[in-house]
Amino acid sequence: MSPPALNPANALRLDNQLCFALYSTSLAMSKVYKPLLDELGITYPQYLVMLVLWEGDGLTVSEIGARLSLDSGTLTPLLKRLASTGLVHRLRDTEDERRVLVQLSAAGRRLRQKAGDIPHCVLAATQCSVPELVSLTRQLQQLRQRLAA
Repeated sequence: MSPPALNPANALRLDNQLCFALYSTSLAMSKVYKPLLDELGITYPQYLVMLVLWEGDGLTVSEIGARLSLDSGTLTPLLKRLASTGLVHRLRDTEDERRVLVQLSAAGRRLRQKAGDIPHCVLAATQCSVPELVSLTRQLQQLRQRLAA
């Protein structure tokens, strides 16, 4: 079965663009997260780094970057800022000095408790059910994988 053809008259309408739907939704989601993260004193990209470290502490910069699809040029300033606020420690790997290990500090581990309500607040803001969000998340993950292939 071949995919449906795009109607040329509607192909360039803004509301028919997947990219705009994703972009504008991302902006709306950022507005939901901002006040929640302001209370924690971190930005959204820093929150993503913390989520990765809360899943598995003591990762290399490369491992964090791979998980977040960020290069070291983008990630290094984020990690330096998190270190300057005392949430993480950056240490040279004793076996390979080219590698930098990132570990949570005690304050970084405590921040996880403070962040515990964020998923519930976001769920409420979406006005979606948990199964709806799980399904949507899976669809977006599949789309990301297809685009990256």
